[in-house]
Amino acid sequence: MVLRNRHLYSLIAILILLGVYGYEYFLTELDSAELVKEEARVKTETNTFFLPTSTTGQIIHHKGYSLSYSEPHEQAEWVAYELKKSHLATTNFKRPYFEIDHAVKTGAASWRNYKNSGYDRGHLVPAGDKNYSQQAHDETFLTSNISPQRHAFNAGIWNALEQKVRYWASKYDGVFVVTGGVLTSGLTTIGTEKVAVPDAFYKVVFDADHNKMIAFLMPHKNSAEPLYNFVVSVDSVEVITGIDFFPELEDDLENQLEATTDYSGWSF
Repeated sequence: MVLRNRHLYSLIAILILLGVYGYEYFLTELDSAELVKEEARVKTETNTFFLPTSTTGQIIHHKGYSLSYSEPHEQAEWVAYELKKSHLATTNFKRPYFEIDHAVKTGAASWRNYKNSGYDRGHLVPAGDKNYSQQAHDETFLTSNISPQRHAFNAGIWNALEQKVRYWASKYDGVFVVTGGVLTSGLTTIGTEKVAVPDAFYKVVFDADHNKMIAFLMPHKNSAEPLYNFVVSVDSVEVITGIDFFPELEDDLENQLEATTDYSGWSF
């Protein structure tokens, strides 16, 4: 009788544990579904007027930036955000762990793909551009905001360009930034989810107050060349990416700004 009661109690305990875990799983799935729904909504602070087109149909809006996720390449084809002068804070927030972006409805790649790959988890929106709040800073550690980058490139010429953009944001009282890897077929991949390694990265900067635009296209390797050697037209980046960067601009202005490679109006 005692043995039978013990078995009964054990069975009840197992059923309770299964119920608890099942309920927690249900809540997690519910939270994820709500997050996908919430992040699909357009938020006014994303400055949607300047968002590029998406070739993937999956645009996600976080608090401090928006992105278009490419499932075949397991990363964003572009990230876009406004970098205001007021954003250039010197606060040093604790570096968080990378987390999977559950707002990506097709499933963002895990950070584990990068482990022992030989590549950095390269931020597309730099954490240094989001030091004005803890939430904005921590959002840059979502896996939808990273791309495999060689360390010498990430810490070298690419970092120099990121610093230059912050300089312009301060000098011109804010700029709008779009950046990403050039995602094509046949790229090298890393990890079990086959995260693509871009052969080149681009960055487009728009100063709306002074109606000027500049674009950079950099091979995925470090370089000692000056930054202006990598200046290209926005039109040329659109050709290789298939992205229309500023479709909401008035056509004449868009055509004028996106065709130029003149960087004389930018302070190098």
